[in-house]
Amino acid sequence: MSPSIILLLIITYFSLLFYISYAVSKKDSGNTVFFTANKNSKWYLVAFGMIGTALSGVTFISVPGEVGSPNGEQFKYFQFIIGNAIGFIIVAKLLLPLYYRMNLTSIYSYIEQRMGFYSYRTAASIFLVSRTISSSFRLYLVVIVLQRYVFDYYHIPFAATVLISLLLIFSYTYKGGLKTIIITDTLQTFFLVASVFMTIYFICSSLDLNLIGAFEEVKNSNYSQIFFFEDFTESKFHFVKQILGGIFVTLAMVGLDQDLMQKNLSCKNIGEAQKNMFSFTAIFVIINLFFLSVGALLYIFAAKNNIAVPLDLISNKPRTDLLFPEIALNHLTIVPGVVFLLGLIAATFATTDSALTALTTSFCVDFLGMDKEENSHKTNLVATRHWVHFGFSIVIFIVILIFNSINDSSVVGMIFRVASYTYGPLLGLYAFGLFMKSKKVQDKLVPIICIVSPALTFIINDNSKVLLGGYVFDNELIILNTLITFVGLWLTSTTVQEKYDF
Repeated sequence: MSPSIILLLIITYFSLLFYISYAVSKKDSGNTVFFTANKNSKWYLVAFGMIGTALSGVTFISVPGEVGSPNGEQFKYFQFIIGNAIGFIIVAKLLLPLYYRMNLTSIYSYIEQRMGFYSYRTAASIFLVSRTISSSFRLYLVVIVLQRYVFDYYHIPFAATVLISLLLIFSYTYKGGLKTIIITDTLQTFFLVASVFMTIYFICSSLDLNLIGAFEEVKNSNYSQIFFFEDFTESKFHFVKQILGGIFVTLAMVGLDQDLMQKNLSCKNIGEAQKNMFSFTAIFVIINLFFLSVGALLYIFAAKNNIAVPLDLISNKPRTDLLFPEIALNHLTIVPGVVFLLGLIAATFATTDSALTALTTSFCVDFLGMDKEENSHKTNLVATRHWVHFGFSIVIFIVILIFNSINDSSVVGMIFRVASYTYGPLLGLYAFGLFMKSKKVQDKLVPIICIVSPALTFIINDNSKVLLGGYVFDNELIILNTLITFVGLWLTSTTVQEKYDF
């Protein structure tokens, strides 16, 4: 598939997004529309669009690639997805009613009312730092793919590719914000879902398999084991670790994440928001199962056609997340290549545009107080929001260049994991606020506790084999992080006579 065709496809795709943005925001581009979409979003659009936000471009290429990883991962990721599904239900039943009852624009306003100013700013800062790093990392990995297969052909520097990508996202989101995102994410999720199913069809056709034959081929392959119950202590794949990790990661990175919760809060009422979450959960589980199936079929196709896993240009080692683009763009016909690119672009930009909008919302509300009554009379709020939106685009650009300058994929991966550490304190804050109704925190000590907690978590994780009899952490590490934060808040808290009712 030639780079010229790919470039034309990207231009056409963004032209469509710009048209949607113009149509949505031409009548109203104020802050209420940007932050809450006037609380008039249709639950089914939100539910479908959230799939594109929850599944990044990293998921699109990495989940299928990991199926055939030398580590023997196979379908173990589906255990984590089951945990995610349980977490989504808890979010719908526990956190969403709280947010609607308090009529929040930023979900971190709960911490302000429950714990105080310093706790509030700490929670919001955790989100800003974590989301900036994770969103930058996701965009970075996908831009590498586009750079390798398209922009290197035109001798366009990596920095220019990143800057162009971010400017395009900024241009179609800075006016309509969440209202635009609800529509564009629906479209992008459609491309993402269609890409998964059509990729399966094209690979099956290339392998001369029908649907039943493909199912049997995957089932009988060396890639289809889902449940792992061996060696609880040392194995990261163990069922219990994956389920618990899936539940708590979802509670923190979805239920306490302004990005995904902002969409839920744009629904008319709690009933519609919960219908959105339940529908989203069902679709999310099914789509991930198909992503894993794509991975198995890719490795079966590669084995039958003697296709090696592409090498990482940095480490010169096989890189499994490049197998999908390698096969789609270089070993199938032009139509599957187009389908793959549409899915990859949709998954990437549905995540990044949503994150950029959420980061802007959180900063404007949590740090500039744009939702406060005393600031409502100010005439420059929209212009200020535009500058904040642009500022976060530049911040993400700089972070991506830092990732690229490190020039070590293992170090970059570690940085991404460090970002996930910060969600533990956030979960600890909310858990303490919700379940310790008779306790009041020492507000000024909260920032210190939220710094110490991930540091202690990192030390324990790094030495877990010695300290915990050979135990190895995976995603359930967030539970330890949460527990340390919770204990720190409890030890420094005082008892109050009248219990908090929220």
